[in-house]
Amino acid sequence: MRSDNVTKGVERAPNRSLFYALGYTKEELERPLIGVVCSKNEIVPGHMHLDKIAEAVKAGIRMAGGTPIEFPAIAVCDGIAMGHVGMKYSLVTRELIADSTEAMVMAHQFDGLVMIPNCDKNVPGLLMAAARLNIPTIFCSGGPMLSGRLSDGRRSCLSHMFEAVGAYKAGKLDEAGVEDYEVNACPTCGSCSGMYTANSMNCLTEGIGMALRGNGTIPAVMSARLRLAKHTGMQIMELVKRDIRPRDIMTEAAFHNAETLDMALGCSTNSMLHLPA
Repeated sequence: MRSDNVTKGVERAPNRSLFYALGYTKEELERPLIGVVCSKNEIVPGHMHLDKIAEAVKAGIRMAGGTPIEFPAIAVCDGIAMGHVGMKYSLVTRELIADSTEAMVMAHQFDGLVMIPNCDKNVPGLLMAAARLNIPTIFCSGGPMLSGRLSDGRRSCLSHMFEAVGAYKAGKLDEAGVEDYEVNACPTCGSCSGMYTANSMNCLTEGIGMALRGNGTIPAVMSARLRLAKHTGMQIMELVKRDIRPRDIMTEAAFHNAETLDMALGCSTNSMLHLPA
């Protein structure tokens, strides 16, 4: 195993001592070490719950005989970054995510990876890292946000929120009407309700074959999302056992499959920014 480089032999006794400092047992160090790349933070609605997804993934890894080790990846909320200088910092995070994940994986010699992304540059950044590292890897996103309900019962979502601002500017909606959208358009955690980059890339990750069925569509708040995470944790152990790697999965045919799915779903035009990368 790759992790033998940090866990096996007298020469690695100092390395093992640091694992013991972390609370790992000898038995855990004899199992495959699986990096769990969790993008949880408290500024992105699609990421605020990813700690729960990570715990479910880690449970699945343990059930299947592996040792999960979690570390973070950054993520920007494009919606909050929009309309000011912050948007100049969004796209570059894709490369920062790929680079920092590569650094962590190479430094610590994981045997496999489970990537837990959800939003715009976070998903492609981790896909790029997976292709670059080419060790057994699988994805489990945080899932999409539910749609909201206005005070009069009409359904709403982030797309309607932007339209509400336009209606106000055109004199067709007052401030109270805008506030009705504002407090009801985004009612839950999850990637923004709309076929924006996040939901598009989570579906395309599934289409490419790097995630289990339901990765792009099970809502963030559903218990089925936790079951998917557990099954993802179990599945990475099968990929490690069979040494199935991202470049075995992300073939030319797989990318054509993703492009077909993109056209069928009407995905974000940003998929043509991220798929080539």
